[in-house]
Amino acid sequence: MGRLLWRDPFWNGKRKPFVIAVVGSAVSLLLLFLGTMSYLYGSLYHDGSRVKALNILAVDLDEGIIGQSLSTAYAALQGDDFPTLHFHSRAEFATVDDIRHAVCKGDYWGAIFAQDGASTRLASALYGGDAASDYNASNTLTYVWNGVRYPTVQTGYIGANMETLIGAATGVYNAMNGTAAASTINTNDRNAVLALLNPITSSNINIMPTEQGSRVVYNSVSIVMPIVQQFFFLMALNGISNQFNVYGRLNSKRIGILRFFLSITYTFLASLSLVGYIWAFREDWGVNGNQFALSWMVMWLYMHVNFVVLDTATAFIPVSFLTFFVLTWVILNVTSTIMPFEFSPRFYRWGYTLPAHNAVSMLWQVWSGGCNNQLGRALPVLFAWEVFGTIAAIFGSMKRNRAAQKDLMSSQDESSVLTSGTDRMEQPKTRNGAGPGLPVPWADAIYMPDLARNRTL
Repeated sequence: MGRLLWRDPFWNGKRKPFVIAVVGSAVSLLLLFLGTMSYLYGSLYHDGSRVKALNILAVDLDEGIIGQSLSTAYAALQGDDFPTLHFHSRAEFATVDDIRHAVCKGDYWGAIFAQDGASTRLASALYGGDAASDYNASNTLTYVWNGVRYPTVQTGYIGANMETLIGAATGVYNAMNGTAAASTINTNDRNAVLALLNPITSSNINIMPTEQGSRVVYNSVSIVMPIVQQFFFLMALNGISNQFNVYGRLNSKRIGILRFFLSITYTFLASLSLVGYIWAFREDWGVNGNQFALSWMVMWLYMHVNFVVLDTATAFIPVSFLTFFVLTWVILNVTSTIMPFEFSPRFYRWGYTLPAHNAVSMLWQVWSGGCNNQLGRALPVLFAWEVFGTIAAIFGSMKRNRAAQKDLMSSQDESSVLTSGTDRMEQPKTRNGAGPGLPVPWADAIYMPDLARNRTL
C-alpha cells in the first residue's frame, strides 16, 4: 500500500473537508471541556469566602464567665472565612437533646454550647478539695456535628473551626478572669492549679462518626460511576439489539417491555454492587443492615433514572453529539454533590433539581439514622425524573422501531438477489435500528446470522 502524501491525487477534493472536520471536532471538544470544567471549577471559586454561609447554633446554658468567653471569642473570629454563629437563649434550647435535635434536623450545620454550670464548677475547683479533683475541663464547651453529611466539610470547616473557637475562648477566659482566679486559687492543691492552667477543653457530640478513608468519594466518584455504568450498559444493549436485528421485527410494545425488564434487572444488580463495595470498605463505620437495604433502594432509583435519561438521549440526539450530552450530564450532576450549595454562587442552586443531589441527600439521611430529612423534596424530584424519563424513553423506543421498520421495508425491496448456489433469499437486515451501540464481540460468538444460515443450506 503506497503512502498517501498530502499532495497525492487521493486527497483531491478531500483536503478541505478533512481539515474542516478535524478542526471542527477538535474545537468543539475543546469548547465542551472548557465549558463543563469551568462550570465545575466555578462552583468552588472563592469558596473560602463563603464559609460564613454555614449556620451554627450557639447556646449559653452556663450563663457565666465561660459562656461570655465563647461569645467574645466568636466576635474576634467572625468573618467571611468562619461559620456564622446564631446565638439563642436557654429558653429556646433548654437541653443538650434540644440542641442535638436542631443539628440532626438539618436546620444548622452544627452547634456549640456552654454546658450548664460550667463556670460554677470551675470556680469551685480553684479552691481545691473534691471539686478540684472531680473537675473535668471537657465539661465546659461542647460542639455538635453530623460527620456523615458532606464528611470533608464537617471535618474541614465545622470540626476544625469549632476547635479553633474553643481554643480562642480559652484565651479569652484567661484574659477576662485569669488574674482574679489566680488570686483565689489554692496553690497547695495540685488539681486546683491544673484547673487554672487548663480551664477549658473541647468536647464534641458526633451524630454519625464517618472517619473511613473512602468517605471522600461518597459524593463524587460514587455519584459519577452509576451514570457511566448505565451509559456503557445502554451502549452494549443497543449494540446487541442491532446485532440480533431486534428493531423492525418486534412491535414497539414488546421491545419496550424487554428493555424495561432489562433496565430494572440491571440497575437492581448494579446498585447492589455499588452499595456492596461501599459496605465492604466501610472499616469501623457504624452502619447496619437496614441502612444497607435503604441505600440499595436509593441507588437503584438513582441508577434507573440515569438509564431512562440516557436511553432518551441515545434515541433523539445524533450519535456525533451524544458525547457532548453525556459529559455535560455527568459534570452537572457531580457539581451538585461535591460541595454544599452554601459554598457556591446562588446560580448553582438550580442543582436542587438534578437527580444526583437528591440521591446524595437521601443517602446522608439514611446513613445518619434519619437526620437531615430531605425526603419531601428529594423523592418527588427523583420520581419526576423517573416518570418523565420513562415516558420519553418509550417515545424514543417507538421512534427507533419505526425507523427500523422503514429501513427493513427498504432493504426487502433492495435485497431480492439469491445467495450463491441456492434459491434462498438473503435475509434483510436493519441498520443500527437500536441507536448507537458499543461493539460486542461476544455477540458474534453467540449469534452470527450468515453463518447460521449457511449451516442450514
